[in-house]
Amino acid sequence: AVLALTNSLEDMRERLGKMVVASSKKGVPITTEDLGVSGALAVLMKDAIKPNLMQTLEGNPVFVHAGPFANIAHGNSSVLADKIALKIVGKDGFVVTEAGFGADIGMEKFFDIKCRYSGLQPHVVVLVATIRALKMHGGGPTVMAGVPLPKEYIVENIPLLEKGCSNLRKQIENARIFGVPVVVAVNAFKSDTEAELQLVIRLAKEAGALDAVKCTHWADGGKGAVALAEAVKRASQAPSHFQFLYDMELPVVEKIRIIAQKIYGAKDIELLPEAELKIIQYTKQGFGNLPICMAKTHLSLSHDPEQKGVPTGFILPIRDVRASVGAG
Repeated sequence: AVLALTNSLEDMRERLGKMVVASSKKGVPITTEDLGVSGALAVLMKDAIKPNLMQTLEGNPVFVHAGPFANIAHGNSSVLADKIALKIVGKDGFVVTEAGFGADIGMEKFFDIKCRYSGLQPHVVVLVATIRALKMHGGGPTVMAGVPLPKEYIVENIPLLEKGCSNLRKQIENARIFGVPVVVAVNAFKSDTEAELQLVIRLAKEAGALDAVKCTHWADGGKGAVALAEAVKRASQAPSHFQFLYDMELPVVEKIRIIAQKIYGAKDIELLPEAELKIIQYTKQGFGNLPICMAKTHLSLSHDPEQKGVPTGFILPIRDVRASVGAG
C-alpha cells in the first residue's frame, strides 16, 4: 500500500518511516524511523517505485504497478503510474486505470483512498458487467473450476438475467454516490444472445448509467471496444460533481458504518470484541483519522459470498481492525 500510494521517492521514504511495527508497554507506537531502519527500507524499494512499462497485443502502452486485489487490499494501480500516464497522454488524452474486483470494494477504495491521497479526480466510471455474472446474481447455479458451465449460463434465460441485474443497478447507484458519470461496458461472450445484451443495456440506462455498450474486445481487440471508447469520451464531457463518501475526521466506527450501509446495503455493523479494543487503541494513538480499507468477499455485496443480487437487512460483522500507518 505504501508503494501504491506514494507520490515520489521522498514521499515513500517518509511513509516507510511512519510504519508502526510495535507498541511499547505504555501503548506508544514504535515506528521504523524509531528503529533507524526506514532509510534501509527506502533503499530496498528504490527500484520498485518505478512502474513496469508493458504493451497490449496492439502496441498500446500499459503500466503495471501494484496489485488489483481489492478484497484484501485497496486494490488499485499505483498513483505514480497514473500520474506518469497522465503526463504522457497530455490534457486531451485518456488514461484508464483499474480498480480491482467488485465495484463495491475496488471502486470505493479508489475514490476514498487513492483519490484522497493523490489529488486526482476521475471523469468517468467504466463499470464492467457480463451476462454470466449477472445470471449468477439472479440465482444461477454455482460455477465450479474444471467443471463445464451449467446450461443456465450458455443459453438464453431472460428472467434469470433480469433478476440478476439488480446487482448492476446497485453498483451503478454506488458509483453515482461519488458524483461521477457511469458508462457500463457489457463484456459480450459468444453464448450471449442479442436479447440478453439489449436487456442489460436498457436496464443499465434506466438505473442511471449515462450509456451502456456491448464490447467484444476479448475477441476483436481494439475495434471491439470502439463504441465503448466513444461512450467514455462523451461521458467525460458531462458534468461531474466528485465527492468522497465520508469525512476523514469522523470516528472509525462511523466511517465503517457509512461504507457498510451506503455501499454494501447493510442494516448495521457489529463490532467483535477484538476489533472494538483495537479501534479504541488506535484512536488513542492518534490514528483515528485514517481512511478505511475493508477486506471483504468480492462475490457478494455483503460479507457472505452465497448472498447474491442485492442483499439487505444484514448485519456486517467486523472481526478485526489493523492500522496500516504509513500507507495512510
